[in-house]
Amino acid sequence: MIALPLVASMIGLSACSSGNEEQKPEPSPKAVQQQQGTPVPEWSDKAVMYEVNVRQYTKEGTFKAFEAHLPRLKELGVDILWFMPIHPISRTNRNGTLGSYYAVDDYKAVNPEFGTEEDFKALVDKAHELGFKVLLDLVANHTGWDHAWTANPGWYTTDEAGNIVMPPNTNWADVADLNYENEDMQDAMLDAMKYWVSEFDIDGYRADYAGGVPKSFWEKARVELEKVKPVYMLAEDDQQISLLSHAFNSNYGWPLYNLMNRVAKGQTGAEQVRLYAERLENSFPAGTYPLNFTSNHDENSWTGTEFERLGDAVQTMAALSFTLPGMPLIYSGQEAGLNKRLQFFEKDEIAWDDLSMQTFYQRLVKLKHDNAALWNGNAGGPYRSLEAGDGRLLAFERTKGDSTVVVIMNLSAEQVSGTVALNDLAGGYRAFSDGSLAELAAEHAVDLAPWAYEIYVKQ
Repeated sequence: MIALPLVASMIGLSACSSGNEEQKPEPSPKAVQQQQGTPVPEWSDKAVMYEVNVRQYTKEGTFKAFEAHLPRLKELGVDILWFMPIHPISRTNRNGTLGSYYAVDDYKAVNPEFGTEEDFKALVDKAHELGFKVLLDLVANHTGWDHAWTANPGWYTTDEAGNIVMPPNTNWADVADLNYENEDMQDAMLDAMKYWVSEFDIDGYRADYAGGVPKSFWEKARVELEKVKPVYMLAEDDQQISLLSHAFNSNYGWPLYNLMNRVAKGQTGAEQVRLYAERLENSFPAGTYPLNFTSNHDENSWTGTEFERLGDAVQTMAALSFTLPGMPLIYSGQEAGLNKRLQFFEKDEIAWDDLSMQTFYQRLVKLKHDNAALWNGNAGGPYRSLEAGDGRLLAFERTKGDSTVVVIMNLSAEQVSGTVALNDLAGGYRAFSDGSLAELAAEHAVDLAPWAYEIYVKQ
C-alpha cells in the first residue's frame, strides 16, 4: 500500500491505486474464468468511456451548462458518460471550500451546486436521445459525516467507545466508514442504487474504492440491478480480480497506467508492456477487461497532467490505450489539451478555447468503433506479440474474424530502425496516420522517430 497525501486520500483514490509502483492483476484461476457470469450489455462491446467533471466543465458548473457540450461529445464519438458523484457534499470535516465529491451527504439527492433532480433527469434523457449511456459514480465504502445514516452508529464501523470512525488505515478524515455486516445498511445502499436506475434510467455505476466493499454485496447488487435493466459496472480496483467474476465488467487499468508513465520517463521499455499485455488474457475472468487511461480526475489533480507525466509520448500512450485490450477512457478536457492540474475542492474551470486534440481523439474513437479486432472483452480480438528486431519497438496484432489491426510503436526517445516479423500477416493495409495504402512485407522494415508509431488496418 502506498502512502497518499491527505487531500488525495479524500477523493476516491483507492489505497492500492496509482503512484509509481507497477501493480499486477491478481491471477484468475481457470475455474473462475470458465464460470464467469457477469452480464455484458451489448452496447458496451465497442464502447469508449468519457469521464465528466461537472464542477469544472463549464463556468456555471451545472448540468444544464454541461448539456450544451453533448453535441460536441457526440462528434467526438464517445459512448459512455461517467459522471463523478452528483450528490450533496457533507460540510463536517470538509476539504477546501466546496469539498470532495466523494464525501456524500445523501445518496438519493442531487448537489444543488449542479442543479436539480429535474435538471439531471433532463440531462440523462438528452444523453440517451443522442445515443449515450450514463454511469454514475457510486461511493459505497463511506459517507460524509453529515449523512442521515450517521444517526444509526451500527451502520458504520465504530471504535471501542462506539464512535463512528473514518476508513481504517487511511487518513480520509472527511468520510465515515460504512459497516457491511449491517444488513439494514446494505438494504438502504441497494435501494439508493436501484433508485437512480429505475427513476432516472441511468445505465450503471463506476464503483469508487470497490475493493473496500465486500464482493458478496456487489454480486447481490448486480443481480438486483439487472432486474431493473441491463447495466454496466466499473470497479475502481485492480487487486481483487474476483470482483469481475459476477459483479463488474471492468476494473481500473493502473498497471498499464503506471507502465506508461515509467516508459515515458525512460525507466522501462517495450518489453514490459509486451509482458503486461500477454498476461492479460489469463489474468481476467473471460469477457472482462481493464479500463485503459492516460488521465482521470485523481491522476490529473494529484499525480499530474498527462503532459507532465508523459511529455512527448502523450499521443503515443493515448494510441496504446486505445489499441491494447480494454476499454479506453477520455477525461474531461483531454480533447482540449488540458495542461493543468484541476483543483479538486475549489472551482477551477476547464478552458475549451483550444480543441486541437479533439480530432486526434475522434480518430482514435473511430478506429476502435470501425475495427472489431479492437473491441472490448469477448467482442474483440486477443493480443498477439510480433517479433521486433529492436527492444525499443513494441509490435502486436489483434484479430477478430475478418478484422486485423497491426500496431508498431517506438517506445523510446530515440530514432529506431529495425524490422517486424509479420509473417502470414503480410499484405495490404491502410495506415492510420494518413489513410494511405501500404503493402506490408513478411519482414517489415520500420524507421520511426522518437515516440512515433503506426497503426495498420488490414484491407
